[in-house]
Amino acid sequence: MKQSHYFDIIQNMETLNAAELLAALGHEARLSIFRLLVEAGDEGLFPGVMGERLGLVPATLSFHLAHLSRVGLIRGQKEGRFIRYSTDYCTMDDLIAFLTHNCCQGSSCLPQTQAVATATQRRGSLQKTSSRKTCS
Repeated sequence: MKQSHYFDIIQNMETLNAAELLAALGHEARLSIFRLLVEAGDEGLFPGVMGERLGLVPATLSFHLAHLSRVGLIRGQKEGRFIRYSTDYCTMDDLIAFLTHNCCQGSSCLPQTQAVATATQRRGSLQKTSSRKTCS
């Protein structure tokens, strides 16, 4: 069965987007920032707090925050003179969905993978533990 040209374009776009997100997380400092923001939850953190916890100087932290924001993994909310950063959980969920699509060819997966095998399962568990907005 031949795939449509449209599907090929969409699949390539998804692959390129996922590669960009993974490349952003492929740097030790950015991965540490992202994990810290995931742990912080919806409230997020101010850069000063992140810098202290991770031992990053302001210029370095700013560079990495800008990169993570540019690819859509985090977002900043201006509060007065400061910006509070938080994880964009919808983007994170989309990346997980892309990586686990058709996982294990339909057979049983590892327990942690099986628990979040579908976007519905992941989003359901997020809604149980958080007041996050639902992803569209």
